[in-house]
Amino acid sequence: MCLSIEVNDMATAVYPGSFDPVTLGHMDIIERTARMFDHVIIGVLQNNSKTPLFSVEERVNMIKSITSHLENIEVRSFDGLLVDFVHQCRADVIVRGLRAITDFEYELQMAQTNRVIAPEIDTIFLTTNLKYSYLSSSIVKEIAEYEGDISEFLHPVIAARVREKLEERRRLT
Repeated sequence: MCLSIEVNDMATAVYPGSFDPVTLGHMDIIERTARMFDHVIIGVLQNNSKTPLFSVEERVNMIKSITSHLENIEVRSFDGLLVDFVHQCRADVIVRGLRAITDFEYELQMAQTNRVIAPEIDTIFLTTNLKYSYLSSSIVKEIAEYEGDISEFLHPVIAARVREKLEERRRLT
């Protein structure tokens, strides 16, 4: 006997992250989430404790440009507590991507904490495609800093923006 799971009518999910820059691993999770939920809000975190390569506005615009083929995607920035943002979005679910077992421990701790703060919000974990399991924005930025080839890791539009941004930084220093 096979059990089927139906997503609630008009279910909304939030996929949060810093997306600095958005990678093909992120896109894998975004596209799969878009098939699972009626409405997906990509929450781009404004994290004041980090120095991002791109401003939050640039990250939002880049994600919008490469997700325009997905009709049920919305991209917004946020700061503060994730559960507060999820409430503002009237969402039911937080989606988190997992690359490896090392991600799981941290993500589980965050999911459990969010569940205590907001028991009505669930977190689901999606494992990324194996071909992206090693990939992170930090690794991509490091490769790009040394002028390595990042084309296998990023959408072509994003790869071009990373190279442009790093060239701008080099000119200013």
